[in-house]
Amino acid sequence: MKKPYIVCHMMTSLDGRIDCAMTEQLPGVQEYYQILEALQAPTTVSGRVTAQLEMALPGDFQAKDSTPVGKEAFSRKTDAPGYEVVADTHGKLLWPDAGQEEKPLLILTSEQVPQEYLTYLDGRNISWLATGKERIDLARATEILATEFGVERMAVVGGSAINTSFLDAGLLDEVSILIGAGIDGRDGMPAVFDSLPMAHPVIPLRLTDVQKSTVALCGYGTPFST
Repeated sequence: MKKPYIVCHMMTSLDGRIDCAMTEQLPGVQEYYQILEALQAPTTVSGRVTAQLEMALPGDFQAKDSTPVGKEAFSRKTDAPGYEVVADTHGKLLWPDAGQEEKPLLILTSEQVPQEYLTYLDGRNISWLATGKERIDLARATEILATEFGVERMAVVGGSAINTSFLDAGLLDEVSILIGAGIDGRDGMPAVFDSLPMAHPVIPLRLTDVQKSTVALCGYGTPFST
């Protein structure tokens, strides 16, 4: 199977929490973006919750006709060196019309998405990819991203659910963690990876590089399983 090289790149507190409002207060947060650029992964992937907080318009899409597309399909509106991929399984997020962004949007969804939502994206000149009968088939999606969208390297940048989905599917080639000099400590805050079944085995990593700065520690590891 052809797929991009996939890195999960996150910034965390010392106790491994990734709440965006919290990490923005940590020393070294600007280094996160410098390291992301150094990873040479022009395509980034975010989950629905992160996208709703940081990128999408307020509100949810309300389909008048919920008939699903019911098949694998995609629409590439533009060729670009990198895409802002957002996973939105059932097609809920609202978006402005696409302009001439350097990194255009690409909505990743399942075959359960209403055809009406895909028509909505078409009307805003936003690329999309629908695959997976009940939920997004990430393995197949990464194959299509490689073969049809020309994606060679991409970074999964949160949140916890999308990170864990890529991990559980065995699709991550590398994990990059920037540890900020601070502790969250609040109960129930999301971690980089979360909610795998209790019986799931530990996923070992091989340390490939560690860099120390005055405000943060950056580590890179590669899962043995990929």
